[in-house]
Amino acid sequence: MTISINLPDSVDNKYDIKIERGILNRVKDELNLNRKVLIVTDDGVPSEYSKTIAEQCKDSALVVIKQGEESKNFDSFLLLQKTMLEHGFSRKDCAVAIGGGVIGDLTGFAASCYMRGIDFYNIPTTVLSQVDSSVGGKTAVDFMGVKNIVGTFYQPKKVLIDPDVLKTLSARQVSNGLVEAIKMAATFDEEAFKDFEEAVSVEELNIDEIIARAITIKADVVEKDEKEAGLRKVLNFGHTLGHGIEVSTDLLHGESVGIGMLAMCDDEVKVRIGQVLKKYNLPVKAEFDVDSAIEAVMHDKKSKGDSISTIYVSKMGSYEMRDMKVDELKARIKTVLS
Repeated sequence: MTISINLPDSVDNKYDIKIERGILNRVKDELNLNRKVLIVTDDGVPSEYSKTIAEQCKDSALVVIKQGEESKNFDSFLLLQKTMLEHGFSRKDCAVAIGGGVIGDLTGFAASCYMRGIDFYNIPTTVLSQVDSSVGGKTAVDFMGVKNIVGTFYQPKKVLIDPDVLKTLSARQVSNGLVEAIKMAATFDEEAFKDFEEAVSVEELNIDEIIARAITIKADVVEKDEKEAGLRKVLNFGHTLGHGIEVSTDLLHGESVGIGMLAMCDDEVKVRIGQVLKKYNLPVKAEFDVDSAIEAVMHDKKSKGDSISTIYVSKMGSYEMRDMKVDELKARIKTVLS
């Protein structure tokens, strides 16, 4: 299945997201690898994936960083720049990310800056990155404890999604990634949300269909609002408080966003989301310091003075944009304390 994104205001205004099992073994048929290729991955991704890509390249350089959000920093960014410079990369060469959201964000940012921009391809290997972060062109690193504060909007030339690679993920990582698909269903598609409600377990879900549906929603949003001037902000449902929770706990990104969603909806919606999260073994409460979480929230790019732009769901499958004051955010974040 191929989903195309058309960006009317961009110079390079179109790229494809191809979803196909086994496509990792046919990368050379999909991407222009007849040049120097920087392959970026982390030590949590099976090495066979990057090896499979390297074998299909004319000339490649591999960088493996440590797994985890803490590696999405300027040291890793500089390592990628140094590697490309030392290997004589030109503006005609490219970078390929093979991994989760951290690798995609980092590689995309590095590609956007090297020689003012080289081609970037994304091959996501986690549920979370396949349903969300690999598409849309947001790239960034974290800085001074603030998530994604330094970055660019830089669209990939192509995204290849191979659901077969998900077989190596832990059950926790699979559930963690499903949150982003649940988020899109809660804000845009109640029928899709009902599918999550009706499935008995993760194993019963059609992951290929979930990926395609989530990407279709995101593609439509990104086409209408590439740089988050309005509509694209809806994709931040759960993220505003979720980012504060994430930096204040040991929870994963999706787990934190799930809890963040529970704090930003009416009671009826909260009950339905909570039931789905529990079904897929996701937390619905957390222990953290409220002040630390709020401090992280107020450093968010969506903050405006003493208020912050948030997404609120009062009816499943729809959304509202609300500016909330710190006191209201504190009150809401306290509702998810155990």
